[in-house]
Amino acid sequence: MVQITFLAHDGTEYKTDVPAVLSLMEGARNANVPGILAECGGACACSTCHVYVAAEWAARLPPREPMEEDMLDFAWEPDPERSRLSCQIPVSEELEGLVVTVPERQA
Repeated sequence: MVQITFLAHDGTEYKTDVPAVLSLMEGARNANVPGILAECGGACACSTCHVYVAAEWAARLPPREPMEEDMLDFAWEPDPERSRLSCQIPVSEELEGLVVTVPERQA
């Protein structure tokens, strides 16, 4: 299990243990983290699992694929450096301690 911290827009902290076989979105959904809608179920066909990765983690994640880049155009207030679709981040042991913030709303 990998501990991931989700910060809600209001500052509420949700520390979750996510199995390394899931995506970040699946871990958030399984832990009932509010604000992660995941309407497409992880198919990278919407932007409703948008998160802001903590600045110190942004460069440590796998790079965005072109499809994710395209879908982030539909996210609410995307940040060019920190915005990611949580469905596109596979959880691995290297992500132990990752902190992401859920936006105020999803597009």
